[in-house]
Amino acid sequence: MHPNPVYHDADRAKNLAFARDRSFGVLAANGPDGPMLSHVPFLLNDSGDVAELHLVRSNPIARELNQPIAVKIAISSGDTYISPDWYGIDDQVPTWNYVAVHMTGMLERRPQEELLDLLDRQSALFENRLLPKVPWTTAKMQDETMQKLMRMIVPCRMKVTGIDGTWKLGQNKTDTVRLSAAEGVASHGFGVETDLIAALMRNATGR
Repeated sequence: MHPNPVYHDADRAKNLAFARDRSFGVLAANGPDGPMLSHVPFLLNDSGDVAELHLVRSNPIARELNQPIAVKIAISSGDTYISPDWYGIDDQVPTWNYVAVHMTGMLERRPQEELLDLLDRQSALFENRLLPKVPWTTAKMQDETMQKLMRMIVPCRMKVTGIDGTWKLGQNKTDTVRLSAAEGVASHGFGVETDLIAALMRNATGR
């Protein structure tokens, strides 16, 4: 998270909505030899206090789940380089604008009997975004193949105890300067989802 509080102007509801819409992030935990990271899809419940996911059984994080462990999930979206020339004022330096939300909490392994239900709910969430395509379901799998695959993964649940977001969109600039930079992003920006960042910059509140 960026330390400047001006970039933390999103409330809990906005950060949760962002995390829920993305439903994919980097799971991080401390390990015996240093940080452990895993890229995971997840389900976030309506109240935003529980995230469900699964891990490959051989995943180093999964191996540490003999008891609950402290973790974070970092969820990011668009990002883009900002050229100082786009501000239209002197004595500026390059920077990078982006949106990122971090969820903090405790991760535990769940009983294996919960896995199929988790997979069904998870696939339904994503498949329903592809409508009018007929959704894929686990029922299309042969039972023997499905059981073999499920033996390779474990269900996990994270109790979310905190959430914070960095929406770094030029809020430290005046509206005129920030909007000028947004036009530079829209015309020449590079990164990920630059059109999204440009739109968010236009709608941000400056000083």
